[in-house]
Amino acid sequence: MRGERQRVGAVLFACAFNCVRSPMAEAIAKHYFGKSLYVQSAGVRKDELDPFAVAVLDEIGIDMSRHKPQTIDDLEEWEGLNFDLIVTLSPEAHHKALDLTRTLAADVEYWPTQDPTAVQGSREQMLDAYREVRDGLIRRIKERFAA
Repeated sequence: MRGERQRVGAVLFACAFNCVRSPMAEAIAKHYFGKSLYVQSAGVRKDELDPFAVAVLDEIGIDMSRHKPQTIDDLEEWEGLNFDLIVTLSPEAHHKALDLTRTLAADVEYWPTQDPTAVQGSREQMLDAYREVRDGLIRRIKERFAA
């Protein structure tokens, strides 16, 4: 039924580089729903894991330090893309996900999420931008995946 959300068993969080937003979402979703939900993350491209992203999750007891950034293509090659839902956090990832749905039976949801790496200022101002992303992801993930 339109407007009703289906139960999700496997979710992929996707963003541009899989070094800030999507691995944060993956770690948060695993923390809260890891027993009932298969969760992965990937980027259109990959970069080094962002230490600020690791730090702001560490503040709330979630360890993301061992995350290895990967691309959507890497993930498809290694284990296939068997996801019920792809949550995109950047425009670039959203376009990639929509392209994938031509051959993949997955729903796509776009959660526009600010890129905290764009924020300039003191270390604390930069960390605040990452905290804002973290807290927004926690809220959305809890709302979306709570049974």
